[in-house]
This record gives sequence, structure tokens and C-alpha cells, in this order.
Amino acid sequence: MAKGRFATAINCMDGRVQTPVYEYLKNKYKVDYVDMITEPGPNKILAENSDQVIIASIKRRVEISIHQHGSRSIAIVGHYDCAGNPNSKEVQLEHIKAVKKLIRSWGFQGELQGLWVDENWQVNEV
Repeated sequence: MAKGRFATAINCMDGRVQTPVYEYLKNKYKVDYVDMITEPGPNKILAENSDQVIIASIKRRVEISIHQHGSRSIAIVGHYDCAGNPNSKEVQLEHIKAVKKLIRSWGFQGELQGLWVDENWQVNEV
């Protein structure tokens, strides 16, 4: 088990959202580190449940974060101006809700939340 306290973010690869999400989760959960699991538009990928190779990869990385780093909280992130998920905020929020159900189906029992990063790069709970 890694030293320190960890949280997990399933986040977009977009560099604009990395720092705000990292800082938000560190402060909210009082953790030392945030494992960033990144893909372009991961909320869309997971909600559509069609690319099983990428989904299996995300799941494997989540399991490492939980079992090897002891993470007890996962955030699913969507954001403004996403190239990987160019849908409206409303559609992306529906994706986030669907992803929360998917992650619960993986057996995750810890804290699970959705985050929206707005046009000012501020993190908002969904």
C-alpha cells in the first residue's frame, strides 16, 4: 500500500481541468494525492459503454487506485469546452449520473461524486 492518503479522479485529459480538480479533491477529502485517470471525455466514454477496451483500462486503473493506494473516493469529471465530449452541459451531467451507476456496479462502496468544471475553470459538485 502506498504511503499517504489518496482520492481518485476520472478526468478529461484536457490540461485546463487538471489543476482545479486536483486542488478541489485534495482540499475536500484532505488527501495527499489524487490519482488522475484521464481520457478525452471519459464521462461520455463510460456512459455510452461502447468502447470496452478503454472502459476495461479505466476500470483497471480505478482498481489500482483503490486497492494499491487505498483511495476511498472517486470523482467523475465533465467540463466546459470538452473536445472529447462536445455535448452540452446538460448532456454531460446526464453522462456523469450514468457513470456513477456504472462505477457502483463495479462494486465500489466509497464516496462517489460528479464534478463539473465550468467556463471559469471552477469546480462545481453535480
